[in-house]
Amino acid sequence: MDLLKKIFIALGSMDRRFIFLLVGLSVLLPKLYPDFFTLPIKASSHSQRVFDEIDALKEDSKILVSFEYGPSTKPEIHPSAIALLNHLFSKDIKVYAVALWPDGNFMATEAFSQVADKFGKIYGVDYVNLGYKPGGEAVVKGLVSDIRTMYTVDLLGNDIDSIEMMKDVTNLLDLDFIFSLSAGYPGSKEWVQFACDPLGIPMSTGCTSIQVTDIIPYVENDQIKGILSGMPGAAEYEQLVQGALSERGVAVSPGKASINMAAQSMAHVVIVLLIILGNITYYLTRKSGKNGGVS
Repeated sequence: MDLLKKIFIALGSMDRRFIFLLVGLSVLLPKLYPDFFTLPIKASSHSQRVFDEIDALKEDSKILVSFEYGPSTKPEIHPSAIALLNHLFSKDIKVYAVALWPDGNFMATEAFSQVADKFGKIYGVDYVNLGYKPGGEAVVKGLVSDIRTMYTVDLLGNDIDSIEMMKDVTNLLDLDFIFSLSAGYPGSKEWVQFACDPLGIPMSTGCTSIQVTDIIPYVENDQIKGILSGMPGAAEYEQLVQGALSERGVAVSPGKASINMAAQSMAHVVIVLLIILGNITYYLTRKSGKNGGVS
């Protein structure tokens, strides 16, 4: 028994640099070897609703995807964008991208470059990136009336009327769905208030965790059809999309949100174990001190 006490006291008195190393490894190893650190992820009702809404869209449906985030919120939202494009392109749905944030141009370009070639999608035929326009909700209102009042050329400088996908698209009423990838203002709330609610166009959103309390009333009121809440929501959606694509014979590697959630969970487990060990050690050393020390 005394030997066991000495072991606990020794572990509880370990050098803090070793503790930092343990926590660092708990984050690093799941990222380096994701196949060995996979954790079961159960989709919430909100993430399942997003998946079901997108999965119900028919081939050649038209969806507008709005990029409203930048590098600072990329870890939370970008995995949702990648999973969304995987889902859409696997169903041969036409994707129209816009950006309400300047950095959204870079996020959209990166997402398309990562996914489009894998599905053999052609720019201007299967997807188009209209790019960023300043103005916030004014841009949304402009798209409601006439897309060409806001965009005469796409992000690459091509004339809108020369793009095959744009020939039958005049305004948002010509689209079947809107998806907002939002990190703040302007974002999901503006799409609900100035476009989707007045026009009756269904929409879903993927947002940062801190935004969920602001967006959830719209979800509960069915104005937004489900929500991907930060990195956990992105990981849940990744799992749902991966399962659906596997059934269709499309191989999809684990997404970054799923890998990051595994790393985060492992780090939390290590920290909790260290806290428990520290409390046990404190209890034993205090008790030993009262009894004159451990012999």
